[in-house]
Amino acid sequence: MEASVILPILKKKLAFLSGGKDRRSGLILTIPLCLEQTNMDELSVTLDYLLSIPSEKCKARGFTVIVDGRKSQWNVVKTVVVMLQNVVPAEVSLVCVVKPDEFWDKKVTHFCFWKEKDRLGFEVILVSANKLTRYIEPCQLTEDFGGSLTYDHMDWLNKRLVFEKFTKESTSLLDELALINNGSDKGNQQEKERSVDLNFLPSVDPETVLQTGHELLSELQQRRFNGSDGGVSWSPMDDELLAQPQVMKLLDSLREQYTRYQEVCRQRSKRTQLEEIQQKVMQVVNWLEGPGSEQLRAQWGIGDSIRASQALQQKHEEIESQHSEWFAVYVELNQQIAALLNAGDEEDLVELKSLQQQLSDVCYRQASQLEFRQNLLQAALEFHGVAQDLSQQLDGLLGMLCVDVAPADGASIQQTLKLLEEKLKSVDVGLQGLREKGRGLLDQISNQASWAYGKDVTIENKENVDHIQGVMEDMQLRKQRCEDMVDVRRLKMLQMVQLFKCEEDAAQAVEWLSELLDALLKTHIRLGDDAQETKVLLEKHRKFVDVAQSTYDYGRQLLQATVVLCQSLRCTSRSSGDTLPRLNRVWKQFTIASEERVHRLEMAIAFHSNTEKILQDCPEEPEAINDEEQFDEIEAVGKSLLDRLTVPVVYPDGTEQYFGSPSDMASTAEHIRDRMKLVNLKRQQLRHPEMVTTES
Repeated sequence: MEASVILPILKKKLAFLSGGKDRRSGLILTIPLCLEQTNMDELSVTLDYLLSIPSEKCKARGFTVIVDGRKSQWNVVKTVVVMLQNVVPAEVSLVCVVKPDEFWDKKVTHFCFWKEKDRLGFEVILVSANKLTRYIEPCQLTEDFGGSLTYDHMDWLNKRLVFEKFTKESTSLLDELALINNGSDKGNQQEKERSVDLNFLPSVDPETVLQTGHELLSELQQRRFNGSDGGVSWSPMDDELLAQPQVMKLLDSLREQYTRYQEVCRQRSKRTQLEEIQQKVMQVVNWLEGPGSEQLRAQWGIGDSIRASQALQQKHEEIESQHSEWFAVYVELNQQIAALLNAGDEEDLVELKSLQQQLSDVCYRQASQLEFRQNLLQAALEFHGVAQDLSQQLDGLLGMLCVDVAPADGASIQQTLKLLEEKLKSVDVGLQGLREKGRGLLDQISNQASWAYGKDVTIENKENVDHIQGVMEDMQLRKQRCEDMVDVRRLKMLQMVQLFKCEEDAAQAVEWLSELLDALLKTHIRLGDDAQETKVLLEKHRKFVDVAQSTYDYGRQLLQATVVLCQSLRCTSRSSGDTLPRLNRVWKQFTIASEERVHRLEMAIAFHSNTEKILQDCPEEPEAINDEEQFDEIEAVGKSLLDRLTVPVVYPDGTEQYFGSPSDMASTAEHIRDRMKLVNLKRQQLRHPEMVTTES
């Protein structure tokens, strides 16, 4: 019977064990009767409960029952005493009925109890409250009977409820824990053969029950000390003393079973964690080897342009994003496995390492596939980028070659040729870069083995390889065509440079010839003071004419070269209508002026030679000197020379040009006249010798 079941009855305090003892060390059972009618059934229940508390050893010492009838009637007291015979006949050794002062008929009461002594089996005495000390020590009596024993019924009842609750919960918990622990041991043995369904959660919290037990034990133990706080000293109740070892025993059992239970929970938690890890590992492995690998198998192309490669890269980034979520799970699982490995449970090390190795192999293999695919797409993007740049360069070069060259001068041609060479060099560098990117991309594709995507990739690789080689071959052919066109354009431009150079040099030859003509007319004016000097001037003039002839011939050759170049270039020579007429015109003018200069010098030589013969006194040739015809000839040559000095050079176009300045011509003419005067004087001397003698 539990106190909680009859709690309303127990609260009425129909009977109680105060903890006091009689002189035989028997427990004192007190039944305080009241003015109201006592419910005998409830009293019987209360007595049954109270008598179930002491141990058999205590019961063997018997009970002293104090029936407090001071507030009750005799017939009620008599009924209670008789009831004691039925409830606890063997355990009751003495019944003390506390009577009220001057109440009840002593004779009757005494007679009745005395008469029934043998039948009741215990002694019943009527005693006033102040006479109880004859039978029971005052320290064993409560204050109601003038004793010093402290008793708080509600405090006792509350502690009894706590004790019974603890006892019930701990007993039930012990059974549950024992079942769990024993079931777990059996489950560990048969774990690999069958799944053991065990209830791993007790009905109550073990920690709470243990805490309740410790608090109860602490309070029970504190009540063993008397007057520790300076208060009234009292001895603990016998049931409290009996409860301490029972509580301690339950606590010890609980701690033992709870420790085993914690270990079971730890093992179960570890097994559950291991199973969860294994399940997650298989989820990661199955996804990576299933949908993840399938995604990579579906992506094998490299694209045929930058846009296509970028689209493939974007698709690959989406695939990587999905893989990243599973890789994050892998990292978390790897940390959990590492933590379990550090725990050092030998029985799980092999399985954990196997899971870790399997997970790492799959993840690293898949990560390698992703990285390989990313590098391949990046290489393809760079290859297509270089191919596009090279294509644009070739288009620009081809456009430049398709435009006809119409430069203004040789410098612009040289600049255009330099730009053309730079573009060709840039194309060559671009093609070399394309080949390097292509070779690198082909090397990556050739390293792509069947393990990369879990299938044979020969067909897909062949398409990629054919595309790459096709792009490189196409760029090579386009570059070769451009090189051929550049060679033709270079030859044409070099011919144009040569044409412009010939035209420039021909124009320069005209300028040089004009300068020679100008020098001839302005500086070549002296006729010499004697025949020897005049001959020297004539020789110099012939050399001067040779220089002019060479200049003219050089100009003619250049103009002939321009005609040939124009025919080769299929263009009209500008020199044929401009430079050539100028060259011929200047050369004609130079020829006329040169011939005039030669005539004058030859006349001057004849004049000076004859003059010098006349003026020299040569007796060996008197006949020659005396020949009048010579004097006439000299005079005629001199006059002709003087006349020629005054006559300008007339060009075919009707223009006139004089040699030197008028002062220069006057000086030359004066010198000729002086020579003619000397000749006339010599003539006079030869005609009239006496005139020479007289003068002498």
